[in-house]
Amino acid sequence: MQKSILLVEDDREINGLVTNQLERENFRVLSVFDGEEALAVFEKEEVDLVLLDLMLPKLNGMDFLKRIREKSLTPVLIISAKGSDIDKALGLGFGADDYISKPFSMIELTARVSAAIRRSTQYQTVNNPSVSDTLQHKDLTLDLNTFSAQINGNFIKLTSKEFHMLKLFMANPSRVFTKEQIYQLIWEDDYYGNENVINVHIRRLREKIEEDPSNPKYIQTIWGIGYKLGE
Repeated sequence: MQKSILLVEDDREINGLVTNQLERENFRVLSVFDGEEALAVFEKEEVDLVLLDLMLPKLNGMDFLKRIREKSLTPVLIISAKGSDIDKALGLGFGADDYISKPFSMIELTARVSAAIRRSTQYQTVNNPSVSDTLQHKDLTLDLNTFSAQINGNFIKLTSKEFHMLKLFMANPSRVFTKEQIYQLIWEDDYYGNENVINVHIRRLREKIEEDPSNPKYIQTIWGIGYKLGE
């Protein structure tokens, strides 16, 4: 089945190049040039991934991202010339799944898009093919059918990446995962020292599930190695 991509990029030359590349790879591309048009298309069409520039007219990329994250976990890949760690952290904190800085190669972009769509539709748990429909640890419950999480019976709002990271830890409670392993398993891509991406997601996840994020009981840091589910 052909996958649909919402491309939100106001630079018409870049928009055209990306559209042509993705259409050659058999993606259906919905191409728009500002944030308001993007929001209208997103609410009307069913899309499998959003490619989002940050610097947009009418409604900027961050505001667009906040709006769609209120009701959707559709993967969002930010494409922007704003490549500082602060901007990356801000974008990921608002619920972006990944980040690629301009200029980028079309080969890399296509690979990132394909991997993001594959991750969102087909996630495999490490060493646990028979995982049940519900995972429980202390006061935390994950429902794998509804992609929902609860603490003490209260629902918490997780992004797709946060949910799958938590699922990875809860399905493998005794295992310590390095940042490289987490990236390769959740992002399904080669790890190039993308520590900022992992750090931001871990921090945001802790802020949502931990009573005291600075003293976590669910996701513990194993210094010099990585992370594991708290005992």
